[in-house]
Amino acid sequence: MPQESIRLSIEKQARQAIIQHAFMRWESAVVIAGTILLSFFFTHPFPWWPWWGWPALGLIAEALIVYTSLIDAETAAAVVADLFRERFDPRQVRNRKLREKLSQALEYRARIDRAVRQQRPGVLRDHLADMADDIDDWIAHMFRLARRLDAYRSDEVIRRDLKAVPREIENLDARLRLETDPAVRRQMEATLASKIAQRRSLERLDDTMERAELQMDHSLSALGTVYSQLLLIGVREVDSGRARRLREDIRDQVASLQDILASINEVYDYRVE
Repeated sequence: MPQESIRLSIEKQARQAIIQHAFMRWESAVVIAGTILLSFFFTHPFPWWPWWGWPALGLIAEALIVYTSLIDAETAAAVVADLFRERFDPRQVRNRKLREKLSQALEYRARIDRAVRQQRPGVLRDHLADMADDIDDWIAHMFRLARRLDAYRSDEVIRRDLKAVPREIENLDARLRLETDPAVRRQMEATLASKIAQRRSLERLDDTMERAELQMDHSLSALGTVYSQLLLIGVREVDSGRARRLREDIRDQVASLQDILASINEVYDYRVE
């Protein structure tokens, strides 16, 4: 069974939030208060008026308020944007530069989403809406990558070992050249081999994280490029073919982020604090 997209998951959550918001609107408060007052103090405005007349009208009015809230595109977009930012909140990242990059990515997302909604209904808009789904996955991957980079940069054990292990290898190698006892030499050689393996692992991890930082920068620049291309699509009134090509580029970016995340997961035991 295919995994639910980030946007679909958030839109489901948004519908619940919109319904809750509808019941808290001032119009809803007026309907509820009016229904209660009329039911108690003006029970039968007409001889044929049933006792349940006002509650029934109040229920219909409340249903209309909920319905108009759900079909209001601007309200829905605002709620989805708030929930997306809440789920992928840059403040969860301690490193200032990484936070700034995530904030810029969220700003691009908001602008892209607004540009898509401004398109006239049609095939082109449908393609762009699908593209917006991929943008959400893209930024979700950027967020996960930032969290891993943030944890790595804050990992005092890794920082210590990156400095200490090379020195320990040098010291062991120098002692080994002077040692004459066979048993001691064998133990030192085993320890040295273990330290060399640890250094290789640390170097691989550090290289992977360096690639991840470069990927973050590249992804942010690519988001800016997507936004500018999307504006050109809207201005030039081109057909949906260009939108499809743009979506393919976006999916390539998502795949690149997935690859680097998989590489990090292979070499770094990431934990959220």
